[in-house]
Amino acid sequence: MATRIRTAFTELVGVEHPVVQTGMGWVAGPRLVSGAANAGALGILASATMTLDQLRSAVREVKSRTPDGTPFGVNLRADAGDAAERARLIIDEGVRVASFALAPSKELIARLKDAGVVVIPSIGARRHAEKVAAWGADAVIVQGGEGGGHTGDVATTVLLPQVVDAVDIPVIAAGGFRDGRGLVAALAHGAAGIAMGTRFLLTSDSTVPDAVKAEYLRATVKDITVTTAVDGLPHRMLRTELVDSLERAGRTRALVRAVRHAAGFRRLSGLSWPQMVRDGLAMKHGKDLSWSQVLLAANTPMLLKASMVEGRTDLGVMASGQVAGVIDDLPSCAELVSRVMAEAAQTLEALEALHSLRTLPPPG
Repeated sequence: MATRIRTAFTELVGVEHPVVQTGMGWVAGPRLVSGAANAGALGILASATMTLDQLRSAVREVKSRTPDGTPFGVNLRADAGDAAERARLIIDEGVRVASFALAPSKELIARLKDAGVVVIPSIGARRHAEKVAAWGADAVIVQGGEGGGHTGDVATTVLLPQVVDAVDIPVIAAGGFRDGRGLVAALAHGAAGIAMGTRFLLTSDSTVPDAVKAEYLRATVKDITVTTAVDGLPHRMLRTELVDSLERAGRTRALVRAVRHAAGFRRLSGLSWPQMVRDGLAMKHGKDLSWSQVLLAANTPMLLKASMVEGRTDLGVMASGQVAGVIDDLPSCAELVSRVMAEAAQTLEALEALHSLRTLPPPG
């Protein structure tokens, strides 16, 4: 049995261990989420790449794969045109946690909390944590610049203590975590747990094609880059020939590619063009984005799908945390979580031994 560490996060959500599997698009489906949940972590479904019907089916599949009452979450895009409908689905299906990649509105937080749903937005700056905490968020996931996908430029070790000091709700640390030593380090900074994306992507429970996993396992830390070529925003991913070509491409070629992928994502998501325009307006709100950048953002779901679902690393991008450069195996979720907790216990014991040495009376 894995070592237990109780924190404000485990008590809030009802999970056994202070570990979160993040909601990665095309990756965090029912198999991975149920694997994480059955291991005692909080598994989070990624819903942005699903239609409402697909999301409902995925939620019910996770339930069928886990014991009754097992906590898990669903990640939502707060700026999506159908965010309210997705929130209603979460409430109706009795999902324990609503996770957000962007700050949800005060009204949406209140609606979910009134229904007994735990609301955990992901943030990348102290001021964003302060805002959602003031609006009633139950906890926050804080991602430092080491994290995969869209990311900032402040390291976790700098950002995390700032947020811990600024809010009085549980803080979950993300960006650069893969083992029990990282969990203990996060706890030392005042966090109530850690969230991992790339580490869970690289498990045997992940449905990512084996050839794509092999690309991650071959990568070194230097093979992981941050680029704005995909959608105009800083995006951490594996450096590939495709990424190099996107960075070399001119604006016109990039926009032609974006229009084609936007049309493809519209067909897959079930969204109408007016809904996609509304989502684009929501993306622009509060951000210094041009319309060309908004259009380029439609690239991301399709480029990720090409790799994460279809295995076409030549046609798709592979979002990745820097930590991929030091991962070299594919354990199951159960093996991973058990290992993390055992390593955390060993690290705490070593620290306790150091403390005991320091407190011994002087000789003689």
